Amino acid sequence: MAAQQDAGTGFEEGLKGASEKVAEFHERKSALKRVQHWLHQTPSAVPMIVLVASVVVFAILSENFFKAATMSTILQQIAIVGILGCAQTIVILTAGIDLSVGAIAVFSSVLMGQLSFRYGLPAPAAVVLGLALGTAMGAMNGYLIARLRLPPFIVTLGTWQILLSSNFIFSANETIRSQDIATQAPLLQFWGGAIQPGGVKVLYAVFLMIALVLVMSYVLRHTAWGRHVYAVGDDAEAAKLAGVRTDRVLIQVYALAGLFCAIAGWVMIGRFGSVSPTASTGQLGNIQSITAVVIGGISLFGGRGSILGMFFGALIVGVFEMGLRLVGTDPQWTFFLIGALIIAAVAVDQWIRKVAA
Repeated sequence: MAAQQDAGTGFEEGLKGASEKVAEFHERKSALKRVQHWLHQTPSAVPMIVLVASVVVFAILSENFFKAATMSTILQQIAIVGILGCAQTIVILTAGIDLSVGAIAVFSSVLMGQLSFRYGLPAPAAVVLGLALGTAMGAMNGYLIARLRLPPFIVTLGTWQILLSSNFIFSANETIRSQDIATQAPLLQFWGGAIQPGGVKVLYAVFLMIALVLVMSYVLRHTAWGRHVYAVGDDAEAAKLAGVRTDRVLIQVYALAGLFCAIAGWVMIGRFGSVSPTASTGQLGNIQSITAVVIGGISLFGGRGSILGMFFGALIVGVFEMGLRLVGTDPQWTFFLIGALIIAAVAVDQWIRKVAA
């Protein structure tokens, strides 16, 4: 026993003066690597840079571009797409996709109009019921995906067709005129109202879109539910093992997306004045929202991105459309350049994702 104590004491004495630092390994990162890491941590940076560059270029090419009236017009044009983009963003963050957002928006607007005019409901009740039914349509998508384990692409492709056809059947292809709505149910056109600070017209719908973007940006980044959304998109199995109720989160995400689509439908009535089952949003809303999301730097593989990036992406599309129109370019160049931006955005996303690999 004494020998063991002496050995221990000798060992401790031998360590006196030795360095207590833990081994450290430093990797020298090139400037390109540092940029790559910064972009990985700030997903909205790329679309913001592209947006600023686009504004500068078109301001140089057209003296009428960089004016308050032009900026206001761009915001008005992207109001509906921006709200649909909020819906698409939270879905894609879970590594899903929703091809039915446009159909839900149009069907919700038709429900609000028909419930008010055909069935005689007061406008506030028609709006509330329309929003609730839009939420239910989204929840149906979420249930089929989370509970029955069906692929999001297939489910929402099917519900897009079902809802769009239901929209035509329920409305009997009837359009409710703007004059009738203004007289009998002006609440339906509320988001088409505007203020004019300094003589520049700004729709209420623009303020609604910005408010939704800011609220959802906070929710996704600073609440437990938002972190669960990112976790499900990054690795659903790992999130489940960590205690996240992934099925519930998916159903909630798709239901919330349905609510946003219904809000977009209400905005459509105010933006266009009338209620039309043939509104182009039913066909194009899906593509427009996905375009804003992809250009906005949100990964189609889920788990990475920012709703602010989606907002910048929608603005980029609006800036290109308005800028090319003012320059006098063939409108087809808009689609050409936006298509190139989509491919470039996906390529940049793949490059940035190598940091996490």
